[in-house]
Amino acid sequence: MASLPVSPAQALDGLLAGNRRFVDGAPQHPNQDAARRAELAPAQQPFAVLLGCSDSRLAAEIIFDQGLGDLFVVRTAGHVLGPEVLGSIEYGTSVLDCRLVVVLGHDSCGAVAAARTAVEEGLTATGYVRDVVERVTPSVLAARAAGLTADSDIIDTHIRHTVNLLLDRSRVLADQVATGHTGIVGLAYQLADGHARLVTSHGLPTPVTQDTVASSVGVHPS
Repeated sequence: MASLPVSPAQALDGLLAGNRRFVDGAPQHPNQDAARRAELAPAQQPFAVLLGCSDSRLAAEIIFDQGLGDLFVVRTAGHVLGPEVLGSIEYGTSVLDCRLVVVLGHDSCGAVAAARTAVEEGLTATGYVRDVVERVTPSVLAARAAGLTADSDIIDTHIRHTVNLLLDRSRVLADQVATGHTGIVGLAYQLADGHARLVTSHGLPTPVTQDTVASSVGVHPS
């Protein structure tokens, strides 16, 4: 078993290094064999919680080149938040001791597009899809208020909005970030090239770039 990251920044380094391998077409597919499966049977110890959109093109373990037991993944359309999502994330950081929470958005997001259509054309969805759209709408309105119209800017605004909601609604997570136990970041994934771009971060002592590698902590060395 690879050694686990010991800080939020190192956890993020490991994810970005894995994403770089994925983009380069050289994934290592770590921790995906029978030995790893057997090792994890008694208990799990993931190093990061990932709240991502449910989009089928956004499989976290694949795009970050991770394996069984590495990520504690929560996915909803448009990465919208509800009590069960907050509880799952708090479980990941408090019970499983994950040191990093990632909010993962992406371009061509259907939930964001539907919210934008609702704001601009007054067309709303039906059933529970409407609830998803309504939870994304504040991000679209905030982007419009700031004069932002490009899809990428609206996606980034929604990612930042979700990160801020996590900190506002979860006292547990906010306290963990304040003490340096946990970091939280927002990443924007590009469907065409596979690149995950850093949008916002809280609780990381120094800026983290896409060039940072994780070999020093042995997450999955490149």
